Amino acid sequence: MMNSLLITLIKIFQVCRRGWLRLRGISEAELHDRRVVTGKSWEDFCENLKAAGAALVYPGAPRDPAQQAEGIRYLSRLTRAALEAFVEYGDSQYPVFRRTVHETIKMGADNPDNHYLNAQISGQFEYRITGRRNSIHYFGLFTQNGNYGTTGGLAPCGKLEDGELKIGPDGSFEVILSHRPRGENWLKIEEDTSLLMVRQTYLDREREEPVDLHIEAIGAAGMAGAISPQQIDEGLKTAGLFVAGAPLLFAKWAKGFQQHSNRLPMFDPAISNAAGGDATITYYHSHWKLGPDECLLIHAHPPVCDTWNFQLNNYWMESLDYRYHRICLNSHTARSNLDGTITVVVAHRDPGFPNWIQTAGHHEGTMCWRWYRPASPPPAELATQVLPFSELYRHLHATS
Repeated sequence: MMNSLLITLIKIFQVCRRGWLRLRGISEAELHDRRVVTGKSWEDFCENLKAAGAALVYPGAPRDPAQQAEGIRYLSRLTRAALEAFVEYGDSQYPVFRRTVHETIKMGADNPDNHYLNAQISGQFEYRITGRRNSIHYFGLFTQNGNYGTTGGLAPCGKLEDGELKIGPDGSFEVILSHRPRGENWLKIEEDTSLLMVRQTYLDREREEPVDLHIEAIGAAGMAGAISPQQIDEGLKTAGLFVAGAPLLFAKWAKGFQQHSNRLPMFDPAISNAAGGDATITYYHSHWKLGPDECLLIHAHPPVCDTWNFQLNNYWMESLDYRYHRICLNSHTARSNLDGTITVVVAHRDPGFPNWIQTAGHHEGTMCWRWYRPASPPPAELATQVLPFSELYRHLHATS
């Protein structure tokens, strides 16, 4: 309700601004020209980058040199992602799929089992996606309104998952994005739609192949790649708001997670949905902190679901480096107990037991557990226990 009110107020402000410009005899195009020529576009962008540093000193944030260094790198990664998304590939008339989040750009507990693709789109156009399904375990298309840098957040709009998708015998398919239903495979967009998000989830990253995808605006006019002052001005503004807004959002989350450190309660679905989370996934977010000789045990009884996974992040909610460390598990890679339950061991060194998650040189951070499309309501909280490393062997054998 509050987000809807804020979005409405912003729209009213934009209408009033356009009216003020008309009274002064200035067009939107002329305003963008002036901002670019005078350097105001770049100045405002740099001010937003400066403001992003507030996340590094937000209450609860770690202040030791190593974690602050990671925080600065985090902001630099978000800057790179924002410039690619909103300036380099920000033309919604000629959208391009790209990996905004990957091995070296991370945010919001990015899932190491996911292959993320995004394209900047607009409710002003309709779009056609063509592709080939291939072998990756899960594939879903999601349209989102707004972005992390706006008061409305990243609100869900439409979704089309592979179980609903009509696919040809050769694995090919076509999807139409429009305001009203159209075609065999339809994905809804609205006036405020700004982002097409593609989620693909691996069970076995080494064996599965992601979906091949191409997107185009239907009836696109003009010349692809032609730059206008308006595109640069608006692109830099959106990029700056993103870099300033996203880390502050997740800094607030991380601060809140410290209230239940080393526990895993269910995360509020309304909050995760507003931040671009998948509404079919049940999330458990929290903070973890371990001494040099401590370990964290997580015990879970998986409900009937499509799959599940667990991951460890740094404090800034970036997944730890899964290129070099085993920092996540899923239903395919984990080993179950004899009774079908799962025991995960988070420890600084190898305990000699299955399902070890490495802390990768960190002593605190955030963590996330996901149940994908559970068939029944999952528990409100997962069982956790902090133990001295020396007692781990005895404990696990006593409970096995």
